[in-house]
Amino acid sequence: MTTARALDVELAENPNAEAMLINMGPQHPSTHGVLRLILELDGEEVVKAAPDIGFLHRGKEKVGEAYSFHKFIPYTDRLDYLAPLSNNVGYALACEKLFDIECPPRATAIRVIAHELSRISAHLLGLGAYAMDLGAMTVFLWTFREREHIYGLIERICGARFTTSYTRIGGVERDLPADFFPRLAAFLEEMPRRVDEYDAMLTRNRIWVERTQGVGVITREQCLQFGLTGPILRASGVDHDIRKSNPYLGYEDYDFDVPIGTEGDCYDRYMVRLEEMRQSVRIMAQVLAKLPDGPVMNREGEQVLKSVLPEKGKVLTNMEALIHQFMVGTDNAGAPDAGEVYFSIENPKGELGFYLRSDGGHAASRLRIRGPSFANLQILEEILPGHMVSDVMAILGSLDFVMGECDR
Repeated sequence: MTTARALDVELAENPNAEAMLINMGPQHPSTHGVLRLILELDGEEVVKAAPDIGFLHRGKEKVGEAYSFHKFIPYTDRLDYLAPLSNNVGYALACEKLFDIECPPRATAIRVIAHELSRISAHLLGLGAYAMDLGAMTVFLWTFREREHIYGLIERICGARFTTSYTRIGGVERDLPADFFPRLAAFLEEMPRRVDEYDAMLTRNRIWVERTQGVGVITREQCLQFGLTGPILRASGVDHDIRKSNPYLGYEDYDFDVPIGTEGDCYDRYMVRLEEMRQSVRIMAQVLAKLPDGPVMNREGEQVLKSVLPEKGKVLTNMEALIHQFMVGTDNAGAPDAGEVYFSIENPKGELGFYLRSDGGHAASRLRIRGPSFANLQILEEILPGHMVSDVMAILGSLDFVMGECDR
């Protein structure tokens, strides 16, 4: 990839070049976080582009190798911090595959609700910020209105709004409260009308269409070459959604469609995310209709006893349960045997994967996170040249990345 240093050297060695080197970010609002773009311009046309990342690097993978499997769960909140529940689910599923632990049916269904609420919430912020970047302030306010409802639902689930840490290895931290179900049902009834409002405001808006159609085209071949996933991949005509191609959490039992684009431009990426919100509502309605009864944590079997936290009520009243929690939560609970697994989920941004290798100890001997934003940002160097500076904002907004997940 072209680096900032390489562009500096190139301009220094060619002083007659009628080019200008500018920085967009890492404080520019349209970079949606601490992303720095080094742009070489000929007038207002981008000639070369080099993304500069790493400003938010926190060494999460090494943290996961130092902390126990359970202790790392809160750190997954800070990956795609717009969809923390989704990150929790992905990491827990990877650990359960390594530990060979089954999740109870009710906990699995609750995870689906959490997963799809995260998808809608992330898409709402992505759409609102994208619209604001292009001048549509009203849509930004509307999407945050709906996100506030979602945060209220998330708070009823786990007591937190932003950093949830709700999922546990073997299930979820607590069952859903009784008043959650009517509140979710009311949200699911209202949300399709809200999506229709965004649709009516933008989809046939002349300014929006001219700013997005034919801009930032990513071909099918480029998607496959650069490993792009999620709505970006599907907007380019590739019918791939992990919930369909490699189902988890029982997604094969739910009836939903995978929206596919044709042109691979900014407009198609917008349309795909718009329809994905409708499909998430459709999925959660099916979960509510057939939500099973039963426990929300697997507590059966010898391996489970070594790897799963005890019930909180017992911890507060029983010495053996307190000792059990201390052992599991510190350094005495590990994977059953040495082994390695890779598990990926369909995060709102694309494929979020966790590679775990264990030598049987209390923590992973190797943890590798496949963040979709990191892979998706690689395409910027390829597609930005030839566009005007004003198009850069539209392209960045259509990629909908999160730097916490990119830099890790």
